[in-house]
Order: sequence, then structure tokens, then C-alpha cells
Amino acid sequence: MSASYETRGPVAVITLNNPPVNGLGHATRLAVAQGVAQAQADAAVQAIIITGAGKAFSGGADIREFGSPKALAEPNLLSLIRLLELCTKPVIAAVHSVAMGGGLELALGCHYRVALPGAQIALPEVKIGLLPGAGGTQRLPRVLGVETALNMIVSGDAVKSEVLAGLPGQKLFDRMIDGDLMEGALAFALEVAAVRPLPLVRDIKARHANADGYFQFARNTVKAMARNFPAPAKCVDAVEASVKKSFDDGMAVERELFLALMTTPECKALRHAFFAERAASKIGDVPDDTPVRPINKVAVIGAGTMGGGIAMNFLNAGTPVVMLEMKQEALDRGVATIRKNYESQVKKGKLKADKYEQRMALLTTTLSYDTIGDADLVIEAVFEDIGVKQAVFTELDRVMKPGAILASNTSTLDVNKIASFTKRPQDVVGMHFFSPANVMKLLEVVRGAATAKDVLATVMQLGKKIKKTCVVSGVCDGFIGNRMIEQYSRQAGFLLEEGCTPAQVDKAVEKFGFAMGPFRMGDLAGNDVGWYIRKRRYVEKPDLRYSKTADLLCEMGRFGQKTQAGWYDYAVGKRDAIPSPVVDQMIADYRKEVGITPRKISDDEIVHRLVYALVNEAARLLEEGIAQRASDVDMVYLTGYGFPLHRGGPMCYADTVGLYNVVQTMHRFAANPHDDAEFWQPAPLLAKLVAEGKSFS
Repeated sequence: MSASYETRGPVAVITLNNPPVNGLGHATRLAVAQGVAQAQADAAVQAIIITGAGKAFSGGADIREFGSPKALAEPNLLSLIRLLELCTKPVIAAVHSVAMGGGLELALGCHYRVALPGAQIALPEVKIGLLPGAGGTQRLPRVLGVETALNMIVSGDAVKSEVLAGLPGQKLFDRMIDGDLMEGALAFALEVAAVRPLPLVRDIKARHANADGYFQFARNTVKAMARNFPAPAKCVDAVEASVKKSFDDGMAVERELFLALMTTPECKALRHAFFAERAASKIGDVPDDTPVRPINKVAVIGAGTMGGGIAMNFLNAGTPVVMLEMKQEALDRGVATIRKNYESQVKKGKLKADKYEQRMALLTTTLSYDTIGDADLVIEAVFEDIGVKQAVFTELDRVMKPGAILASNTSTLDVNKIASFTKRPQDVVGMHFFSPANVMKLLEVVRGAATAKDVLATVMQLGKKIKKTCVVSGVCDGFIGNRMIEQYSRQAGFLLEEGCTPAQVDKAVEKFGFAMGPFRMGDLAGNDVGWYIRKRRYVEKPDLRYSKTADLLCEMGRFGQKTQAGWYDYAVGKRDAIPSPVVDQMIADYRKEVGITPRKISDDEIVHRLVYALVNEAARLLEEGIAQRASDVDMVYLTGYGFPLHRGGPMCYADTVGLYNVVQTMHRFAANPHDDAEFWQPAPLLAKLVAEGKSFS
């Protein structure tokens, strides 16, 4: 039953019932249309109320039908809204909790709207690269005014119903209801039952005192803020049509723009990311109803940058945290950093002072393992060395209560080996946070060979609570993200040897859309981190070739921003990367030493050597079962590595270019005598997809 019908005296009540958010799928649209027809035919019915069951009026389109014939099947949303407008009895939308996208457009097609305070009102289509496609750009400006409506449409952000109801001259809500929504809606329906003519939003005039000047200003603002995304600018065009054209002509403009956006690579990338995020939370062999362990207290081992950032995630979510260190001064430093972070948020107005105090009150510290045994989850965030991890996990095994989850924040080490340091490997899991841990969205959840299913389910649910995007990885060196970035970094090194400067590589990659190029990223993270990993590689994988330039840089003590010198020079207290003549000379000397004559390298080659290195390594990860699905790889790169959102992640980008073309380019890279020909052999999965004419998606 996707919508129910009942009568309450002379009022028919149609209730959307399509959990979780009453998405307007085909069955729901059909049931509403049938309900309206039934009410029209019943002489005893004087008015119709449409509302939503459960926790939403309606969240809009049913995402389960995206891209399928059902999404467009009649009655489509435009037809349904027209049916409501033409109804000869008043139709009242009774809005509560959530009215977004098509749900809000449906309400705007009703004759009247009543609402409870606290309802989230939004047209969020821009967030998936679209604009509202069922009259939202034409009707919202008519009820809220052009400027408020355009701000909502271009941002896609939700506004509380009572805020909108308080705007002077608004016609969105005819009444705010205090108390029971249905009682209030029924009383309102009886008041307006005999009022004629029936009011229609389409008949209101959309006006702006200085339309030309305002829309030009809006265009300039949008261009500066959303340069890689076409949808916000098209939203401006559509809302302008609401002012300058008749309602029907404005609707035609909206439709044309909507259909054009639907086929853009940016829209495909954003929709891909939208679905990828939802898919990432599902684990093939862990059912949704797997019972989870209660997590009421968390212990964090280590009060450094990582430990402090991890602790803040839980404090923000209202979970008590105990932080352990070996020395009191280390604890004091860690707590001071957390305080400083919160104080800066208070100063910027992002956090209320009382909330800051509440969070700090949840934090306790200790110097003894014996005091943390009652925590439900412990996360180790100590130095990235297997010997150090062994010492910590041996202690945790000794003191933690049975059933506690033992997590390691390791970024590259073997989680199975770490689990073997305990007598309870089923309780051990990797929780790889990204730095700064209190800001970065990504959490790689590393599943050991013995990790219990309820441990995974618990960590995934907890990730949601602390507002992280969780992606499951199997155990391998570097997991998903760092294993791929190693190949990307190797290519960046080869590009220096062959003729590039660090600034040229970074600029090309940043122009492609990355937040930061590989050399600026190295300086930020600390070049000594990569050096430490390479030294391990030279022993474990002596055949794997690296450019020596990065080692030479570290031998000069140029570790990055923390030493005011890395691939770039830095002024004290500033983060601006200034190209370094010393580094350029070091690279030139090294080229001479190994006998490489530098050549001119195009931005296109730079970008594709780096990005296709990610793609090829990811194909190997998929084949080995380290990553569950290609879209998981994209989520790792979009949320943890600054991959451009408008390109949808490395795998989505490869699909957009065409895997056949990707492989052809890789063959060209393999023929370069200064590159690693063996690496550029297409991964078997990639070769197979090309042979079958398929894509990663």
C-alpha cells in the first residue's frame, strides 16, 4: 500500500505510505491519483487532505526508480500536479518533518498548504547536478519571492518551515499548526471547503523590482562559486523565466533545462556519487538486521594529532571518551589542541560556548591501561610501526572487557597480524581515519580475516553517527586509498625525472579539479611519512622502482610545511607553496646523474598518468576482493583524497572516457622507456571489461 484513502466526515484524507521517506514512486503517484478521483466522485466529500505517514510528508522522487521507465510512467509528477490543480474540490497539503524535491513540488501544486513547525523544506536537486523538474523553479518564486526561492534552489539546502512562514508576504504556508497536524488540517479544510475560486500558485505573479540587475548579480555569484558545475547557472535561468515569461512558457524552459542537465557528465558524476555513498554502507555478507554492540564509551590510545582528532568525532556525537598516553605532558598537549580546535569554532560562530563545555566535559584522560577496561570500543592511534602496535594490542587484550571492539587506526599495516597479537581476533578491526580526523569525511573500515560480522555492523553504524562516509576494505598493504596513491606518487616521481617541475605537475592536476597536487599534498602530510614507507618497500619489494628524487629531498631534511621546506619553500606561519630553486636544481642534477634528457610534458599526459595509475591499481584491488565495488573506490577518492566531485571519482571518470580509450593510453605509457612498463599492463579485470565492451559501473 503506497498511499491510503479514508474519509473523516466531509474530508477525504490521502496518506502517502512509501517508507522510508514517502518517495513519489510510480505506485505512490498512481495511488494518489486514484484517491483524488475517488474523492471527486463522492458527493459527500467537500475537501481533500494529502499528507505523509511516518517520518516525512515526502522526500521527493523515489531514488530506487532513478533511470528506470517507472520514473517517467504516467501519471508522472507533472501530470499528478496538474490533476491536483484541476480538482474541483480544495486540496490541502498537510506538511510535516520533510518536504523536499518532488515532495515540495507536489505541495506547491495543492490549493493550500498547512504545516507543523520544524519541517525541513528544500529543493535539493542541484546536489545531484539537476534543477527541480516538476515546476519548483516556477512555483517557489511565486510563493516566497524571487530572491529567497533562488537562494534555496541554487544551494539545495533545507530551511525550517517556521522560518519560511515568518517571511513577510510569503504564500507558501496558509497556516502553521500548533499541536496535532491532522486535527489542525481538518479544521482548516472545513474553513475553506466552500471558498471559490480555488487558489492556484500558478496564478500568482512572480516579481522583482530590478530583475535584470538581480539576475546578472546572481549569475556572477554562481559562476564564481560553482565553476565546475552547470546546474546552478541553469537554476538562475529557470527562475528568471518565472519572472519574465508566462507560467506555461516558464515551465517549458524548466523542462528543457532539466532534460539538458540530465545528460551532462557532471550530473552523471553527482548521481553516481549519491548512489555510491548509499551502496558503500552495505556489506555483501552482513545482513542489514545484524545485531550491533552497544557503544557507550570509547577509549583512544594516543593523544597526538590523530588521536585528538579521532576523540573529537565522538565528543561531537555526545559519546564519552577516555584518552590514554604514556606521559602527562603528551596528554596535556593533546587536550590543549582539542580545546584550541573547539575555541576556534566558537570564535567563528560555528559552535555555541555551552556546547563546547558539554563536549569537553565528556573527555577524561589517563596514564594507565588498567583504567580503560570498561570502554566498549578502543581505537589505537600510535606510531605506524608493527612493534609499537604489538605492545599496545598485547596490553589491550589484557585489560579490555569481553566483547569490547579493538580497533587500529593503521594506514598501511597488516590488520590480521595486529589481530594475532590478541586472543580475540574476531573483535579486532581497522578504523583508518584520515587527517585531520575531526574534519575528513572518509573512514576506511578494514575487515580482518577473523573480524566478526556484528563488529563490522557496529562500526558501520557508528561511522554514520559520527558523520563519516564508511568504506569497507580487505587487508592488504595500504588498503584501498594508500595502495592506490602509492602508484599515483610513483608516477609523479617519474614525471619529475622526465622533465616536469613539482609546480607544473601540481598545477595540471589542480586544473583537472583535484583539491591539491601530489607534491603540495606530500608537503602537507610530511614527506618523511612516504620516506618511511619506501624504506620498508626497498626491503619487501626490491624490484619496485621509485624515483630517487623524493629520497634526496628527505635527505636534505625537507619534510614539508612542518620544516618550512619540502618540494616547495614556506614562509613562517604561512601555507603558501613557493617554488624552490634548490629543489629544481636537485632534480636537474639527478637527471644528469642518471642520463635522462628532460622533455616537454603536456598537462594531459601528467593528468592521465596519475589518474590512470589509480584506475589500474583499483582494478587489481577489485579483482583481489579488497574493494567490494568500483563505486566504493570512488567514495574513498572523493571523500579522502580530494578527487574532483564533478568527475565522480577515478572509476566513474574512466567509464566516462571509455575503458577502451583508457587501455589504449596505458599501452602508450608502457612504451615510455623511463616509465614502469610492467605496471602499465592493464589489470586482468580491466582487460576483461574492455574485451566484453563493459564498464566498471
